[in-house]
Amino acid sequence: MGEVIKNRYEFVVLFDVENGNPNGDPDAGNMPRIDPESGYGLVTDVCLKRKIRNYVEMIKEEEEGYQIYIKENVPLNRSDSKAFEYLHIEEAKAKDLKKNDPEADRKIRDFMCKNFFDIRTFGAVMTTFVKASLNCGQVRGPVQLGFARSIDPIVSQEVTITRVAITTEKDAGNKSTEMGRKNIVPYGLYRVEGYISANLARKVTGFSEEDLELLWEAIINMFEHDHSAARGKMSVRELIVFKHSKELGDCPAYKLFESVEVKRNKEIIYPRKYQDYEVIIHEEQVPETVEVIRKI
Repeated sequence: MGEVIKNRYEFVVLFDVENGNPNGDPDAGNMPRIDPESGYGLVTDVCLKRKIRNYVEMIKEEEEGYQIYIKENVPLNRSDSKAFEYLHIEEAKAKDLKKNDPEADRKIRDFMCKNFFDIRTFGAVMTTFVKASLNCGQVRGPVQLGFARSIDPIVSQEVTITRVAITTEKDAGNKSTEMGRKNIVPYGLYRVEGYISANLARKVTGFSEEDLELLWEAIINMFEHDHSAARGKMSVRELIVFKHSKELGDCPAYKLFESVEVKRNKEIIYPRKYQDYEVIIHEEQVPETVEVIRKI
């Protein structure tokens, strides 16, 4: 799978939404997620990881070493069962495997990390095969994302829509349209911060330099093949990467994140496009041993 990464990384992603719902909250009628105290918009890490997985699955198409573990409508046990094929054993005999081979869990973990990109990247909980009593516990992935948060408070608008199609025969002669609603954010610029641990990559999953380049590509393009009317226009605008000189890093992550300032231009009251903001990297706050890379 290539050489395991040797440097720690932190990164900042800026993405925006225009007339869409970036991440609906099922507990609030699918309205855009909002911090109720501050009014800032939120997008979950799970939502962003899903889009990264979808991109990798699309371009790799089951290529060896790049399968996806967390897939829509695919039971986890179906992916777990590939470990049995790897070990050439029957499920009925799996309970005795640990007695005969104390390294069984590690072998399964290594197999899953080698074959599934998202396990190798984000980690996974693989304790689902209760019947067989085989699992490799929780694999902690080297790549972690936080929640995305909007730069300014957002305004969620409920828009009434109509359609000319009628649902039932009963209504066919009584009405000509039906009403509906959709929730949108007129415009929002979001910021998410991420971490990549070379130490975990070396000790646990084997996340490689090739995986890292694929991850950057997936982040940059994660909205390009995920368009829908509900999500409006969504785009990744900036990917700012901090590359440390060594495995354990050169400084605390917060210092690097604080060096990235995103502010609204003074003359703008209601931002409606990316150009209404200015992105400044205060490189004097970044240690000389940390390389700053702007991917886009």
